[in-house]
Amino acid sequence: MKIRVTKIFEFEAAHALDCHDGKCSNIHGHSYKLHVTVVGEPSHTKGDPKDGMVIDFTDIKYIVKTMVVGPFDHALVLENDSPYLCDDIRKRQKLILYDIQPTAENMIIDMVNRIQSKMPDNIKLHNVKLYETASSFAAWYADDN
Repeated sequence: MKIRVTKIFEFEAAHALDCHDGKCSNIHGHSYKLHVTVVGEPSHTKGDPKDGMVIDFTDIKYIVKTMVVGPFDHALVLENDSPYLCDDIRKRQKLILYDIQPTAENMIIDMVNRIQSKMPDNIKLHNVKLYETASSFAAWYADDN
């Protein structure tokens, strides 16, 4: 029987959407929430420390903190050719640079790829939600891809 397990993460980051026709063209920050859901079958190996678990929450935490939260927390996320990039920003800021606009939609694709690269073979990423605000999020579902 397959079970879904979800862990929620929070981090702060700033970005700017070049050529956007609204306020988001300015550098601005978000208190992001990231919901990561995996699916698998619980272990039923007596004596195994993971007996009864699909995956230990601490294992999800390690993967997501290493691959997403650590790099993105308090980072400035911009497009490679952003007009905001200057030598001072490049030297003094924690940066994540994309070849495309750093929208929630594009950021979640990158985050999914980062998480999937470290997920154990017997565990599948089911869905990921990236909240920019309490009422606005982008979602990725494995079934859609």
